[in-house]
Amino acid sequence: MKPYRRSLGDSLFQISNYTLLTLISLSFVLPFVIMLSSSLVSESELIQRGNFILIPRQLNLAAYEALLGKGSLIYNAYGITILRVIVGTLFNLIFTAMMAYGLSRRELPGRKGLMLLVLITMLIGGGLIPNYLLMKSLHLIDSFWVMILPGLISAWNLIIMRNFFMQLPDGLEESATIDGASPLAILLRIVIPLSMPTIATIGLFYAVGHWNAWFDAAIYINDIHLRPLQLFLRQIVLSLTSEELQRQTVVSMSDRPTAQSLKSAAIIVTTVPILCVYPFLQKHFVKGVLTGSIKG
Repeated sequence: MKPYRRSLGDSLFQISNYTLLTLISLSFVLPFVIMLSSSLVSESELIQRGNFILIPRQLNLAAYEALLGKGSLIYNAYGITILRVIVGTLFNLIFTAMMAYGLSRRELPGRKGLMLLVLITMLIGGGLIPNYLLMKSLHLIDSFWVMILPGLISAWNLIIMRNFFMQLPDGLEESATIDGASPLAILLRIVIPLSMPTIATIGLFYAVGHWNAWFDAAIYINDIHLRPLQLFLRQIVLSLTSEELQRQTVVSMSDRPTAQSLKSAAIIVTTVPILCVYPFLQKHFVKGVLTGSIKG
């Protein structure tokens, strides 16, 4: 049997394909590398070499020392964000799973009408001022729960989870019902264990959303001690001057961080944790989304 030889067209396709994928990968990686390099540049080196420095001559940690120094509010912001991610994602998954399971039951009266109401919320919003007045009337302004309760159930995530529940064999629930299991027991002992890929995917969606959220806190939170990490980062990126964080740590121009290095360090500090968590759940991503979107 003759060995297979690639044609010239196949070889050119492979080369162009790998080249394109490499360029796309670099377009994702290079901004992060540039941001990391910018966070490690001192003011003296910036003056000597210009604004764009890919590889610093000497690593300067003054920006991180100023950002993470004693008395910095970033630690409190980290705590608020981590608490929001944990509590918010847990509540999101609980309520989304319960509602999705109910809407997946074909015997539920008015199921199509309820699904129509869910779809309407994806197209029409109440508006900023009505939402603010609603939160104020519920006494949620300047409360941790104002960042959790308004977005308790995402309509899109609900539809994905509902569609997956509808694909489970009816015989599993029928046999459990004959054995005397309640709907809640069926959900917790049968449906949830069989749906872990989808739940992991939806959980990652919710967690990333909570980690990156800042707009609701900017509107509803006035207490500086309740502001999440991303709102802290936004304030740094928009209005930070190098004197504001470097008073206690800087002694000379050779060590002094620039405003750009402080902003870059803040972005790195807020981005790295979610990058560390993502690879552990990435394997569930494709499987979870596909299995939850096949059947409508």
